[in-house]
Order: sequence, then structure tokens, then C-alpha cells
Amino acid sequence: MSANTIHLDGVSLTRAQVAQVAAGAGVTLDETQLQRVQRTADFLAEKVDCGEPIYGVTTGFGSNADRLLGAHRARDELPGGHPDAPEGTLMEELQHNLIVTHAVCVGAPFAVEVVRAMLVIRINTLMRGHSGIRVQTLQALAALLNRGVIPVIPQKGSVGASGDLAPLSHLAIVLLGGGEAFVDGERMPGAEALAKVGLEPIRLSFKEGLALNNGTTQMLATAVLALEKMQQLLETADVAAAMSLDAFAGRSGALREEVHALRPHPGQVETAQRMRALLAESTLVDIPYHLVPKFRAWTVDAWNTHEAQAHRFDLYWDWVPANQRHGREAFYNRFLPFKGGKKHQPQDAYCLRCIPQVHGAVRDAVDQACRVIDIELNAVTDNPLVFPDAENPRYIEDQVISAGHFHGMPLALAMSYVKAAIPVLASISERRLNKLVDPANNDGLPAFLTGNEDATDSGFMIVQYTAAALVNDLATRAHPASVYSVPTSANAEDHVSMGANEARHVLEMTEDLGHALALELYTAAQALEYRQDMLNAARELAGQGDWELLAAKIAGAPREDHPQHAQFVEEVRGLMKALAEAGEFHAGVAVRRVLERLRRKIDFLRSDRPMDGDVQRVCALVASGELLD
Repeated sequence: MSANTIHLDGVSLTRAQVAQVAAGAGVTLDETQLQRVQRTADFLAEKVDCGEPIYGVTTGFGSNADRLLGAHRARDELPGGHPDAPEGTLMEELQHNLIVTHAVCVGAPFAVEVVRAMLVIRINTLMRGHSGIRVQTLQALAALLNRGVIPVIPQKGSVGASGDLAPLSHLAIVLLGGGEAFVDGERMPGAEALAKVGLEPIRLSFKEGLALNNGTTQMLATAVLALEKMQQLLETADVAAAMSLDAFAGRSGALREEVHALRPHPGQVETAQRMRALLAESTLVDIPYHLVPKFRAWTVDAWNTHEAQAHRFDLYWDWVPANQRHGREAFYNRFLPFKGGKKHQPQDAYCLRCIPQVHGAVRDAVDQACRVIDIELNAVTDNPLVFPDAENPRYIEDQVISAGHFHGMPLALAMSYVKAAIPVLASISERRLNKLVDPANNDGLPAFLTGNEDATDSGFMIVQYTAAALVNDLATRAHPASVYSVPTSANAEDHVSMGANEARHVLEMTEDLGHALALELYTAAQALEYRQDMLNAARELAGQGDWELLAAKIAGAPREDHPQHAQFVEEVRGLMKALAEAGEFHAGVAVRRVLERLRRKIDFLRSDRPMDGDVQRVCALVASGELLD
């Protein structure tokens, strides 16, 4: 078996394997399970020969379940006969009509990867051998997938109970030579698509139409692909948050292991651990307040060497006179009396301090959905369920049981949880982005992260606007579809899940979440470079050994004849020594690697330029997962 082929046995399909097939892998069918599949199909044929009434086989569907099929077509007695009657028996006509009348979805077609995911999921559930499908029909469905025939399935039309009837009918109708399909990217009639790859249309037998279109396959396929993306985006969110925390020269206490042991929600604990790993070896996090300078716009006389003049900024501190330190003596015994970029407070804003709690809660929502989806991937979800080997059956109803496994509520509620979590993750990301560009809150970085020497630059101002628009759009789309049931089938199906809409919404929303996180990364990279460069410029200046050069960057210095001048000089020398003896200021190892990858595609913004190309490139980097390699 090829490494790029997934073996299906009905009980061991994983989300990762669905993603592989969605991306192009083929499938093989387990021979032992195929024997069970055929045993069930043979059992149905025996019961039909005995004249047993079986739902969906010798009766109508839904609100027509009380109508038994006759021995011949009554419509043949109508004036003019029944010229449109298909070949075969009434029972074959029943299955054929079920598919052709239920293929009524509307909207743009699902992407190829979604339909491939639907195909592998449907094949796998039918492999369980409780659906009544024949081996040759199941093999025809597998051939459709393996030969690259992708049914055209419009996205809207399932209510998520009685399964995804309409979209699955669009999938199945191509087997009959109807509908439309893509082959090698070309859209064509279903019969033409089959012929192009050397396949023949099939005729459905007992219950096969119902087996093909009754199940949670569309919502499950979109949910699997959405969760795969969400897990990648959660990792991306952690990376973006770590880069932002480094750019703020933030505090790590809120990430400590012993802190999260006191409130051990799994996602929270994992996020804190990931953040600690991402920030490992950072010399920015927990930096002493007094070392961090504040941005000041570059001027021609800002620096004393030709090399230093290349800096795109000037910098400064405010000196705190001794008579303004009363009541804060303990603080100033620990920290030098210079106010630079960092506020003298022991905790960061919530968007930084509560990263584990917020990202972790989203991670828990995704993990809960994954647990539901993992069960559903190897579940039987059509109706009725066939148990040919039931012990001591008295009636056919003991072996062909009408139940409700088609109802998508387990998936719908799980995806509602994820749906509500998406704007939460986008929102906290936007808050970090906004803090980075706001000079009142960005801890000494330039306004909108640009030098703006001539007052002509907007910098990253409008990047935050776009992030805000994305957050609002995601929030307005987060209302759960699962709370609105609209009865169908003349109230025979009087409570439905709307899980297909829910999962489709989540899959669509992951794209905008990725965009929001990309905008934070784009902005945080700019901020991080400013922070590193400003600190290292201060360190280089101090390394010249001339306290007066450093004193020129300090506002509030007393005159030489002032009583506090000697104290000022001593404290400036202390600052100079602390800076000169510090090692290079840099972000964590993992954050630096991400910054390096970003800079291969996007240059630092020295002054205003068109940003649309930058944004497209960073969005593509996030979508590809390349930054996480």
C-alpha cells in the first residue's frame, strides 16, 4: 500500500487521515470489512424477498414512511402511462428518486478538499456494514475519489438532521451519471466525468440511496478541516503573542508553571508552557524598568557618530529627582530613578497577562470539538441501521432499527463552542496590535511604529483598522446556528441541528482569524525591531564610557550648580554601567526565528510605502503554516 494511500476499515479513520485525503491521498478498502458490508446487503435482499416491510426499502421516506410500495407502478394505469419511469423495480426507483430529488443545494460549490473529505468520511462509515449498501456500490464510490472525480456540491441546503441529505445527494448523483463534477479542475456533466476516467454509472439497489445521502458527512468534513486549521491558528496565535510580549519587554510572572498549577485548565496550562518555550532566552522579558528608553524622533544632531546616525530614532529618559521619590524608596533602591518606556507597574495589560487564560480557553473549545469529531469519524450515521446478526430477533424491527444517528446536534454544539471562540482569539490579538501602535500604551515605542520625522507618515495606523473590522465581522458571525431549528418534512423531522451551517461557518471564519493573527505578526515584527534596536543603541552609547553622552538623552537633569547635580551624575553613571554591562538585547530564540522568516518576505517599514503587498505576504505565510515549521 502506498504511503499516500489511506486504508479504510470503518473503525480507525483519523482527522489527520481525512486531511491527507482532502489534500490528494487515495483510499483502499479493507477486505474483511467488505465481507461484512456484503453480508448486510444480502440480508436486506433476503428480507425483501420475504415481503418484510422495511423503512426506506419497501416504504417511503420521511412523512411518506407509512406508505408501503406496491407490486407494480400505479402510475402505469394513468392515461398516457408513465413515460418517465426509470428502469427497474419500484424499490430501485425509490432509491434513484431519493437522490435525484434531494440534490437541491444552492450557492457556490464546496472546495475540492471539502468534497474529498466528504467522500472519504462517507466511504468509511459505510464500511462499518450497518447501512445495507452493496460492495460494488461502495467500490464505485471509492473509485470516484481515487480517480479524481469531484462532485459539484453547492454549499447551502442541509439542515443537519436526516443527515446532510441535499449535499450528499449532490455527491451521490454523479454515481448515477447525473449532476456535475470537476475532473482535473474542469467542470462538466456527471456522465461525462465518469466516462473521462473510465467509470460507468450505477443503478442503486435496496436502501443504497438512503445509505449514500443519510448521514452527517458534510458537517463532519467541514468540521475536520476547520479544526485542522484552528489547531494551526492556535499555534500561530501563541507565536504572535510571544512576539508581542517580547516587543513590549513584558513580564513573565503570569506564565510561570506554579501559577497555572493553581488553576489547571488543560488549555491554559499548555498555552503557558508554549509561551515559556517561545520566549526562552529572551533578554527583553522582565528587563529592569530603568534600562528601557523612550522613543524620540530622529534629528540630525541626535547621535555623535556616523554609524549611530543611521538609527531611525532618537531616545531619552526622564530623571526622577530625589524629592519626588518619597514613599517609593524601596522601589528606587532596586531600580535606578529613570523613567523610560516601561511603566513602573508590576503587571501587564490583560491582552498580555491573560494570554494563557484566553488562548487556553479557545484551545479547550477546539479540543472538545476534536473529541466529538474523533468519535463521529468512525460512527454509523444513516437510518435505519441494519443488524443482520442480531440475537433472537422476533420481527424485522429487531434487525432493521430506525434511530436518530443522522442528527447532527453533537457536532453542531461542539462547533458552536468553537464558533464563539474564534472572535475571542481574534479580539485579544487585535488588542495587542492596538497597544503596539498606540503611543499612550506601547511602552515607549513610536506612535504607529514609524519615525515620522517629517509628520507625513501613517505607519501601521490603518493595519489596526483592518484588524478591528475583522474582529467585528467575526463577532457578528459567531451567533450559533444550532439554537435555531426549523422543522422539515411536514413536521416528521420536527427538530434539526443546523450543524452543516455551523461547521461551514467555522471553516469560513478560520480564514479571517488567520488574517487577524497575520496582522498582529506584521505589526509585532516592526515593534520588536524598534525595541531591540532602541535598547541596543542605548547600550552602544553607554559603551562609549562618556556619562555626558548618556546624560544628554535624559530630561529633567539639574544644573551643575544644583544641590542634586552630583547625585544625578552618580545615577547616570549607574545607568551607563548597567547598560554597558548588559548583553545584547534580543527576543526569545523561537521568536527570533519567526522574525527572520518574516523578514525574508517583508522588509522593515522605514517610512510609508504601499502595504497591501506586505499584508498579502504575511497572510499567505500564516495560511501556509510556514512560520511554524
